[in-house]
Amino acid sequence: MIKILVADDHPIYRKGILQILSDLQGEKHIDDVENANSLLEKLNQDEFDIIILDISMPGRSGLEIMQEIICEYPGIPILILSMYPEEQYAIRAMKSGASGYLTKDSAPGELIVAVKKLLNGSKYITSSLADKMADNLLDEGTGVLHQRLSDREYSVLCKIAEGKNMKTIAEELFISVKTVSTYRGRILEKMNMKNNTELIRYALIEGLVK
Repeated sequence: MIKILVADDHPIYRKGILQILSDLQGEKHIDDVENANSLLEKLNQDEFDIIILDISMPGRSGLEIMQEIICEYPGIPILILSMYPEEQYAIRAMKSGASGYLTKDSAPGELIVAVKKLLNGSKYITSSLADKMADNLLDEGTGVLHQRLSDREYSVLCKIAEGKNMKTIAEELFISVKTVSTYRGRILEKMNMKNNTELIRYALIEGLVK
C-alpha cells in the first residue's frame, strides 16, 4: 500500500490535491494535515512513503519543517507543492533536500507524474527548473547575495520585495513585528544594503519576484 501525507494549510487546495491523488493506481492511503505540528504528529504515529508539502505553512515555512523531517525521518521523499514560482524557491528547496518542486498552477497530471517519480526513487525536476539549476551553478562562483540568507530570512526578503509591510509579513509568518524587523536587519547586513528600496531592486533584477 502506498501511504501519502499531504501538508497544506489551505482547505480548498488540500481537497484538490487529495482528489488528484485519488487517480493514482493501486492501493493507497492518503492522509492530510494543515500545519507543522500536525505534520510531525502524523509522522510520529505512522510511516509514509512520500510527503507533499506546501512552503507557506502557519508559523514555520515548509523549508524549515523539511529540515526537521530530513533529520528525524531520513529517507522519506518530499515533494514541495507551492504557489510560488520556481524562480523564488525551487532551487533553494532542492538544495535543502527536497526530492521535487511543483507549482500549484501545474496541470493535475504533473502531480501524478511527480509522485510516481519520487515513489520510484527518482527526483522530479521540470525542464525549466533544470535550466535554472544549471544557471545557478554558474552563478555560485560569483557569490549571489541571497544565497547567504537562511530560509526564514529569504522568506522575509521575498515578502518585502512583494511590497508587504512589516505587520502583514508578521501575520503571514505567524511571528511578531519585532522579529520581522530583526530578520530585516540581518538581511540588510548580510547583503550589504541600506534599505527596502535596494532589497526590492535586487529581488526584481534577480527574478525573485515578478
